[in-house]
Amino acid sequence: MAAGETQLYAKVSNKLKGRSTSSLLEPLLAMGFPAHTALKALAATGRKTAEEASDWLHYHCNDPSLDDPIPQEYALFLCPTGSLLEKLQEFWNESKRQCTKNRAHEIFPHITLCDFFTCEDHKVECLYEALKRAGDQILGSFPTVVPLVLHSSISYLGFFINDSPADIIREFAMMFATEASTLADCTVKSCTKQLHLTLAHKFHPHHQRTLEQLARAIPASPGCQWTAALYSRDMRFVHYHTLKVLFQYKPQNVDELMLTPGDYIFVDPTQQEEASEGWVIGISQRTGCRGFLPENYTEQSNESDTWVKHR
Repeated sequence: MAAGETQLYAKVSNKLKGRSTSSLLEPLLAMGFPAHTALKALAATGRKTAEEASDWLHYHCNDPSLDDPIPQEYALFLCPTGSLLEKLQEFWNESKRQCTKNRAHEIFPHITLCDFFTCEDHKVECLYEALKRAGDQILGSFPTVVPLVLHSSISYLGFFINDSPADIIREFAMMFATEASTLADCTVKSCTKQLHLTLAHKFHPHHQRTLEQLARAIPASPGCQWTAALYSRDMRFVHYHTLKVLFQYKPQNVDELMLTPGDYIFVDPTQQEEASEGWVIGISQRTGCRGFLPENYTEQSNESDTWVKHR
């Protein structure tokens, strides 16, 4: 390990002594990976296991951006579970069938608590501690039921959260933002808008009545276990299109991309001049490599499908 990497590792180990960082990082360092790339791999895989991070580093061995100091972007969502989630997914599926796809389908059901923000790779464990502290403080007062008030207009359909439950949830978001600022040195903006769970938006106005009827089948005061979930994404590809690989493809030329089923490909729609008809230029999430690929080996996907769930 170089001197700078040793100092970085020492700094991380001292600040997070007694937590899981050392148990995850040390095996990667023992394999010979530099500290900064090991930390990057842990952040990119949700800091679950050293094995997952090691696999990520193996696949990204030819990634030209591997050494770039580009952190992940993080956001905090309040996500429903159980029967409410099932009802929301039924709404998603039925509204897709009866109406054209709307922008709300591009992400799973959620209430945004904090907008996306950046966190340096070696401070992500501090972010988890911030979430734990905020959760411990609010747990005793969190409402057992979160009433959902249906709101409908010609361009938006969703549930609003009002009154005391909204105040408590917003207080939790502010606690997390404060703790994240203190522990992880992150600038976190908690949601200041009215808390809401979007069902549909930017849909055709003549679909409003159909969507409303489907939404009324969702219970307005559900007993639900809500989960505060931290997600991350690669900020470089926020405005790219996302494709999911359906079929294996072995490159026939050096400038083509290896395709593995289940991988996601990021495509910049403004940088396709060199691609022939039926082909696109994309970057593999699995390897970080860039190249040409046959578009009919893929299908359209959502950016949120590439997000990583952390804690």
